[in-house]
Amino acid sequence: MINTVFESHYIRDFDIVTHAIDTFNTKQKNFTLHTSLNFDIICAMKSNDVNYNINTTRELLKTHDFKHSKSMGQNFLVDVNIPEKIVKMSGVDKSYGVLEIGPGLGALTSILSREAGFVTSVELDKRLVPVLKEIFAEHSNVNIIQGDILKLDIKNLIDNMSGFEYHVCANLPYNITTPAITAFIEAGFFKTITVMIQKEVAKRICAKPGSSEYGAFTVFINYHAVPGILFDVPPECFSPRPKVTSSVVKMEIKGNQISDKNDEKTFFRVVRAAFGQRRKTLVNALYAVFNKTHSKAEITEIIETCGFDTRIRGEMLSIDDFIKVASHF
Repeated sequence: MINTVFESHYIRDFDIVTHAIDTFNTKQKNFTLHTSLNFDIICAMKSNDVNYNINTTRELLKTHDFKHSKSMGQNFLVDVNIPEKIVKMSGVDKSYGVLEIGPGLGALTSILSREAGFVTSVELDKRLVPVLKEIFAEHSNVNIIQGDILKLDIKNLIDNMSGFEYHVCANLPYNITTPAITAFIEAGFFKTITVMIQKEVAKRICAKPGSSEYGAFTVFINYHAVPGILFDVPPECFSPRPKVTSSVVKMEIKGNQISDKNDEKTFFRVVRAAFGQRRKTLVNALYAVFNKTHSKAEITEIIETCGFDTRIRGEMLSIDDFIKVASHF
C-alpha cells in the first residue's frame, strides 16, 4: 500500500477533509492527523516542493500518534505528480469501472474518481476507512470497502460497477503483489491491470527468456497479458523511504492461447516443473514431475521432437516453446 496526502484542487472542499480528520481523531487514539499540518502538506504538494513534502510529512508522523504498519506496507507517497501520472498512463476514462487496492488517504482515489466512471476502493486498515468514507461522502462514484483483497470475492466487489469496463489501478502492498495480481488475472473480469510494485518484481514480469529474472511468474503473466513498465518511482518520493525502487506496470489482458482447460493445466504444470529446479536440464526437471507417466527416454524424445537440444534448460523457452512441449504430455 503506498499512501499519499491530498493536493487541494482534487478535493472539492478542504473543510470536508478537516472535518473527516477531526471526526476521526475523536474516535481513534492511535491515528491522529493535525489539521494545520495537513494544510501545510497540501500547500507544499500544490507547489510541487518534494523536499518540503517529505519534511512536513515526517514532522506530521513524528509529532502525532500514527503508527505505520509494516505488515500493511504503509509508505506515504509525498510526490503528488505520481498519482496523476499513474492515472494518466493507465488510460482511465469515464468508461472505466476501477478496482483500487490500498487507497491510504485517497489521493489516487480522488484522481480516479475524477477520471473514471466508478471506483471501488478496498482498504485493509480499519483506522483509515471512516476517514475515506467521510472524505468521499459526496462522491457518488466512489465505494469504500474495508477488507483484505486476498480474502474478498472479486466478483462481488465489481457487481456495483456493472455497465463499465473493469480495470485495476492500484498501489499494491509489496507483500501481496504476486497473489493479488494472480487473483486479478484469474478472476477473468479485467481488461487492464495497472499497479505500482517493487521494481524487482516488475522486471520479473517483463523479463525475456534466458534472463535471470525470467521464471514461472513471468510465463504466467505473459500468457495472460501484455505487460510493460511505465515508469520508476524512487524511494525519496516516499516517507518513510522504502529500501527499494518501485515501478508502475501496466498489463493489458489478452485471450488465452490454449482453449482446452485440461491442456492449459498441463501447460502450467510443465512450466512449474521447468522452473522448479532451474539448475537442471529441462529433461531432468520434467522427469522429476512426470516420472509416473513418462520415462526419461520418452521425455528426452519429446524435447528432441520439439527441436531443442536435450541439454536445454527451461529458462530458455518462450511461451510458444512451452506450449509445444506441453502438447506432448
